[in-house]
Amino acid sequence: MGEMSSAEREIVERAKAEPMLGQVEAWAAVNSGSRNLPGLQHMAGLLADAFSRLAGEVELVEPRPVETIDASGAKVELEHGRNLRLTVRPEARVQLLLTGHMDTVFDADHGFQQMRWIENGVLNGPGVADMKGGIAVMLAALKAVEASAGAQQLGYQVIINSDEEVGSPGSAALLAQAASGKTAALTYEPAALPDGTLAGSRPGSGNFSFVVRGRSAHAGRNPQDGRNAIVAASELALRLAMSRTPGLSINPARIDGGSPNNVVPDLAILRVNMRPRTGDDEEIARRLVAKALDETAREHQVYIEVHGGFGRPPKPMTPEAEALFGLVAEAGADLGQVIGWKATGGVCDGNNIAACGVPVVDTMGVRGGKIHSMEEFLIVESLGERAALSALTILRLAGGAR
Repeated sequence: MGEMSSAEREIVERAKAEPMLGQVEAWAAVNSGSRNLPGLQHMAGLLADAFSRLAGEVELVEPRPVETIDASGAKVELEHGRNLRLTVRPEARVQLLLTGHMDTVFDADHGFQQMRWIENGVLNGPGVADMKGGIAVMLAALKAVEASAGAQQLGYQVIINSDEEVGSPGSAALLAQAASGKTAALTYEPAALPDGTLAGSRPGSGNFSFVVRGRSAHAGRNPQDGRNAIVAASELALRLAMSRTPGLSINPARIDGGSPNNVVPDLAILRVNMRPRTGDDEEIARRLVAKALDETAREHQVYIEVHGGFGRPPKPMTPEAEALFGLVAEAGADLGQVIGWKATGGVCDGNNIAACGVPVVDTMGVRGGKIHSMEEFLIVESLGERAALSALTILRLAGGAR
C-alpha cells in the first residue's frame, strides 16, 4: 500500500473483509433476466434486505410506463421490474450517486443457470461479473465507509435498476432525478478488461423500430398492385447500413412481419441499433435516418412509422471526468493497483448520468470477462481489490480521513 492514513487503512481492510463471495453466489442463483418479472421481484427483495443494513431509507420504486412495437406493428406496454433506491443523509455537504443493475441478459428459460468453478479463484455463472459481483463490491465499500469517522460528511443515493440490460427505459427518469445535484457518480459495471482497466469515453446508443406498411395483393394474379413491405424494409436496412460513418455504427438487427408465400406482404418491422460517438454524430444519424426513410417510402410507395430513439447519449471524457478518473487512479496506486482507462464501444447507465453533467466512473465493479455469454466469469480476488478501491475513493470524495 502507498500513502494512506491509518484511518484509511482501517476502512480499506474492513471493506476487503466483507463476505462478498457468498453474496454473489446467492444472488447469481436467482435468475433475474430483464424480462423475468418474478425473478426480478425476488432479486429486489434480496437487495432491499442487504442494503437496509446501511443508514437511510430503502425504497422499491415503480418503473415508468414503457411502450414497444410488437411483431404485428402495434404499440404495446412493456412491463419492467421495480428499482431499488437508497437515500442516505441528503443534507450532507458532499452528495454522491452509486448505481448498479439487478437484471442480467439471461432469460428465465435460458440454458445458463448454474455456477461452476473454472479453476481456483475463477467463478463462472450468470451475472457473477455483470453485475452481481459489482453490487457486492458497492455494498461492501459503503458498509466500510459508514464505519468511518468521515461518514457524516457524506450523503449519497444508491440506484439499482431492473432494466439496464435493455437500455433502462423504465428507470432513466429515476437515474436523472438521482443524478441531480450530485458531486460525482460511481457505477459498478465490470472492469473493461480483466486486468481492471476502466471504461473511459463511450458512444451513445439508439434503438429504433421502423414499421413499414405496404399493400397486399395476390402474388400470382396481380402482384403489380401490391406494395411489398418486406422488400422496402430490406432496402431501408441496406440504405441505413451503407450510411455508417467513422463516428456512427448502424446495425440493422431484425425484420419482423411478412405473409404467406402467395401474398405480397403489407407489413414489416425493421429493428435497428445505432451508436454515435459524439453529439454531432447523433445529429448526423438523425439526418441520415430522415433521408433513408424519405427515399425508401417514395421509391416503394409505402408508409413508414418511426418508433424509438437515442436512449443513451454519448459519454465523452470531460475535464471533470478526467479529474475523477485521476482520483480513482491515485487511490488505486496507494493500494498497489494499476488503474488505467480506455475508450469502449459499449454503453451503460454511465452514459445517462454523464449527460446530466455529473462526472462518472462507470466500471468500478469486479474484474472478470466474457459477459453476456455462458462463459461469463468472475475473478474472485477482485472482490476485495475493488471494494478497497471504492471505499478509498468514496472516503476521499467525502473529504478523506487523512
